[in-house]
Amino acid sequence: MNFSYYLSPFSWRYGSKEMRFLFSEEYKFKLWRKIWVALATSEYKAGLVSKKELDDLKKHQNNIDIDRILEIEKETKHDVVSAIREYAEKAKKGGGKIHLGATSMDIQDNADMVRIVEALTLVEKKLISLLKEFSVKIAKYADLPCIAFTHLQPAEPTTVGYRLALYAQDLLTDFNYLQFVKQNIVAKGFKGAVGTAASYDSLLKNTNYAVDDLDKELPSEIRSRIALISSQVYPRKSDVLVISLLSSIASSCAKFASDVRILQSPQYGEWSEPFGKSQVGSSAMPFKRNPITSENICSLARYVVQLSPVVCENAMHSYLERTLDDSANKRVVIPEAFLSVDHILISTEKVISGLVVNTEKIASNLSAYAPFAATETLLLTAVKKGGNRQELHERMRTISMRAWEKVQEGKENPMSKFLKEDRLITHFISEKEIDSALDVTKHVGTAPKRAKIFIQKIRACLKSIHYG
Repeated sequence: MNFSYYLSPFSWRYGSKEMRFLFSEEYKFKLWRKIWVALATSEYKAGLVSKKELDDLKKHQNNIDIDRILEIEKETKHDVVSAIREYAEKAKKGGGKIHLGATSMDIQDNADMVRIVEALTLVEKKLISLLKEFSVKIAKYADLPCIAFTHLQPAEPTTVGYRLALYAQDLLTDFNYLQFVKQNIVAKGFKGAVGTAASYDSLLKNTNYAVDDLDKELPSEIRSRIALISSQVYPRKSDVLVISLLSSIASSCAKFASDVRILQSPQYGEWSEPFGKSQVGSSAMPFKRNPITSENICSLARYVVQLSPVVCENAMHSYLERTLDDSANKRVVIPEAFLSVDHILISTEKVISGLVVNTEKIASNLSAYAPFAATETLLLTAVKKGGNRQELHERMRTISMRAWEKVQEGKENPMSKFLKEDRLITHFISEKEIDSALDVTKHVGTAPKRAKIFIQKIRACLKSIHYG
């Protein structure tokens, strides 16, 4: 890389090599050539291109000089025309038939949709791997009780596995949404300048080849998803679906990462992301163990979710059959959205696979805060035995506030002691019943059971589309 001028962080820092290649200039021009050869192959079958011309185009299909294309573009100010001329310079025999009947977007848009489909496949594989990793952790911690938090304040007990299932459920929703998007995005096919295929229809007159037959030679990724109706471009609603999906995945991962950041803070101390032996948390403070991977996930996710308005406006402002309102930003939005989510998924799997669960701190927080959750059960029990609800509620509230003050002072929760010393409460509830109510393992409801059922749901879903 040349570091003397601006480089996008997506060129080297974020995303996988595989995803970067899909949106590289090299692969773009290879796909353009592939589309041109597909068109020439169909036109050869229709008798419009000779065998020698087609063979010549195939012979030089992968002989691409990008520097030469850019040199020509300085004069033409048109990227597709420049690529045609560079191809024709190599393919002397077949060069005169390149792009016959086509408009630029017949090449560019079909190639772009190939890249989108292939990029979705990469995202899908990483999403599957992430769901499987979550399944492992859910199973491991399904029965481990911890204090739940609402409004970032201690609430009632839940289990670590059940909390992890919340994130996995969002990701499974994303996975199902991905299947919908794959089924509903469409490519343009060969339809010419305004989508009517008039140029091709004219070329194919007096041949036994139909306009729709031209699409049969297109790459397999898009052959089955050719739009019935298009303008000069494939429907930009497809981009809306794609970016909406990527935004949804990003937000799901960011929710998990945000909670890791909270639970890694010393005040909670229950979880932490993996931290390498040689990793540096701060240039100024050697003791720091910052959750930088989770913060990175959240940062990129915020960027991705802001891209949705751009593609929505692209769909809105593609006036009549075509304008260039989308052209410049589409070169940035689509690749960077995919590369961001690619990196987010890689990072999220890194966090969940190496997640450190501090069972001692979890037990400490439970001991400190879970007793407060027992007051509801004790209140109901006392009222059933004849107590006055309002009177008992006020008594338990007073005891809870006294106990809370002690916890805030860093002392052990004295709720059990205070309850057993209160004559009004012990008149209705025995010490044994108080001890039973304070047993947190009895206050997680059906969470462990449902967490385990959800693991089976993930497996069934993946298996149903041959990813078991």
